[in-house]
Amino acid sequence: MLKIALVSFVLAAGTGLWTLIKWLTKKDSSRLVIYSHGIFAVAGLGILAYYSYNHPDHFPKISLYLFLVVALVGFYMFFRDLKGKDSPMALALTHALVAVLACILLLTFLFF
Repeated sequence: MLKIALVSFVLAAGTGLWTLIKWLTKKDSSRLVIYSHGIFAVAGLGILAYYSYNHPDHFPKISLYLFLVVALVGFYMFFRDLKGKDSPMALALTHALVAVLACILLLTFLFF
């Protein structure tokens, strides 16, 4: 189950990287890519939360908490975008870096 969550997060990372590259080069990113990023991330977070609920004694706590923070920041940036406002570059980069850290921690939990 956690492997499926990891795959979902990796897909979210790929679509997020695509969106970030487009944003940095001042080009418009496809809404399909942006929505896919959110869907993959929410799916991964849902699977991780479900696993955590069913295994309260043994789950990747730090990874889950970091993904929750990343999701909140992602929702904030998404709703700013819907209003036609850009998010601060530092916030977008922090969102990406913390998400990568959470993925690495999940990967470590899974295989070490």
